[in-house]
Amino acid sequence: MVSLEEMRKQYDISGLDRKDLLESPTEMFRNWFEKIEEYDTLEPNAMTLATASPSGKPTSRIVLLKEYDEKGFIFYTNYESTKGIQIESNPYGSLTFNWHPLERQIRIRGKIRKISPDKSRKYFSSRPRLSQISVLASKQSSTVESRVELEGLFKKYEIKYEGKEIPMPDYWGGYRLEHKEIEFWQGRRDRMHDRFVYTRHGTTWKIERLAP
Repeated sequence: MVSLEEMRKQYDISGLDRKDLLESPTEMFRNWFEKIEEYDTLEPNAMTLATASPSGKPTSRIVLLKEYDEKGFIFYTNYESTKGIQIESNPYGSLTFNWHPLERQIRIRGKIRKISPDKSRKYFSSRPRLSQISVLASKQSSTVESRVELEGLFKKYEIKYEGKEIPMPDYWGGYRLEHKEIEFWQGRRDRMHDRFVYTRHGTTWKIERLAP
C-alpha cells in the first residue's frame, strides 16, 4: 500500500466572512472567477461534472465552462456520450471548481437541460475547424480498435468537408446546469475552512454558513 498520510498543506491565504458575500451567487462566482483569471492557472474554467445513472451509479469527468449567467452554467458535449446518456435518464448533476492558487472551491448543484440547437450551432461554428471535424470523427465513449482507426475517420471527414462549412451533428450540443445551490469554500488554517452555501427559495437566495 502507498501511504499519502503525510501529504498535507496548510491553508493560510485568506478567510471568508458573511460580509464578504454578494447577495447573488452568480455575481459571487463572477467575482471569484475574475480573481483566478489574474493567476497563471491552466484552464480556470475547467470543472468536474458529476452525473449518475438512474440506479445511482456516479460518473465524473472534467469539462469546460463556456458561459454562465443567472440562468445557469453552460458546457458542450456529445449527447450520446456517457454523460449525455446519464443526463437524459437522470437530469441532476453537480459541478466543482478547484482553484489551488486561491485555496478555493465552488460546488454547484441543479437540474441539467439541453440548450437550444440554434445556440449550440452558434458555438459550434466558433470552434476551430479541426475541433469541429473531431466531433464528426469521434463517437465519444464508444470503443475503438486503434488510434489508426480514429485518425482514419478524422482524415475522411477532413477530405469530405474540404472548402465547405462543417455541419453540427444532431448528437452534439450544449447543456445548462440550472443552479439551485452554490457553495463557496475557502481554505483556512488547521482545517477550519470557511463554507457558505446559497440555496434558491423561489426568486431569492438563502445564505448559510456550513461547518467545515
